[in-house]
Amino acid sequence: MPMSAAPELQPVEILLAEDAPTDAEMTMRVLKKRGLANHVVWVKDGSEALEFLFRTGSFSERGEARPKLVLLDVKMPKVDGLDVLRRMMEDELLRLIPVVMFTSSAEERDILDCYRLGANSYVVKPMDLDEFDRVVSELGLYWMLLNRTPNEHG
Repeated sequence: MPMSAAPELQPVEILLAEDAPTDAEMTMRVLKKRGLANHVVWVKDGSEALEFLFRTGSFSERGEARPKLVLLDVKMPKVDGLDVLRRMMEDELLRLIPVVMFTSSAEERDILDCYRLGANSYVVKPMDLDEFDRVVSELGLYWMLLNRTPNEHG
């Protein structure tokens, strides 16, 4: 009987859709420092996020594995986070991936729109560096270690 790899040995994949390089680098640094992400893919706009999720364009050759979590900024160039979220929720498989809106926008309209479209969480990025580290650590701990998704077996 073939043995499958232990879950902790399989790459954990987070799709980080963030147009601000500093925020993306800080987020990836915290996740890796906490051992919460073996593999983070950073895309710089909503168009790249859709290419990654739907395996088109520069991501057409990537494997079929879906990310375990999507961290999605609301306001991005080309295609905004709301449109990415909308497209994900229209797809039978992609709608099962938890989506955390991780954004600098605290606008009530953005929050309401994201939840109406199916976001699992909405977190406003803290401006303070220590607080930013704490928030990303807590997000990572919850979504990567505690939360269970339908695509996990066993």
